[in-house]
Formats: sequence, structure tokens, C-alpha cells
Amino acid sequence: MNVHTDNVQIIRQNGKPAFAVIPYPDFLNLIEKKEQGEDESTIPHAVVGLMIENGWNLVKAWRKHLGLSQEKLANLTGISQSAISQMEKSNNLRSGTVEKLAAAMGISPEQLVD
Repeated sequence: MNVHTDNVQIIRQNGKPAFAVIPYPDFLNLIEKKEQGEDESTIPHAVVGLMIENGWNLVKAWRKHLGLSQEKLANLTGISQSAISQMEKSNNLRSGTVEKLAAAMGISPEQLVD
């Protein structure tokens, strides 16, 4: 079964996402950005896969991808573990919080914004 999401087509095999098909101009734009070193805001396939397969938001997917526990991320950010848990259930984060989380995970803030 194929599912269209905006300009991206997700092709599934055995009920799981297997391929993401994007329009050719979008692909060329990604290649150009990568060649110019402007791809800092991209999200690795593994992180996107965790989001899709588990229904997680970016915060949880990145945390799991990086092998961090909620407690470890809390210690790195100075944010309580319970607050981290709540953030993993929400998509509404303050910009300051996004910056703290991104810095702790070694990624850009743009990589935590849907």
C-alpha cells in the first residue's frame, strides 16, 4: 500500500515503511544543499523511521536514536526527567527548550522542529 503525505510518497512492504519517494526537484535541492554543506537541518533516515514505526515525536526519536535515557537527557539539559517525558508526548516546545535539547544531543535546533 502506498500513502501520499504532501509531496512525499511512502511505499510500504509487509506493512512497514520501506521507501520514501520525493519529487525530483526536491531531490535535486537536497543534493545541492548537501554539496554546499547546508544540510545541517536534515533528519537521518533512522530517526524518521523511529517516528513512523512507533508514532514518536522528534524529541523521543532522537533520544532513542542517540541511545540516551530520559534521565541522562535530563542531566545534560538541566530539565527534569518528568518534563522530558512530557515533551516526548507533545509537539509544542518553547524555542529555548528546543535549543537546550538540541545542544545536549549535539544536533541543530532545526532538527527538532516538525
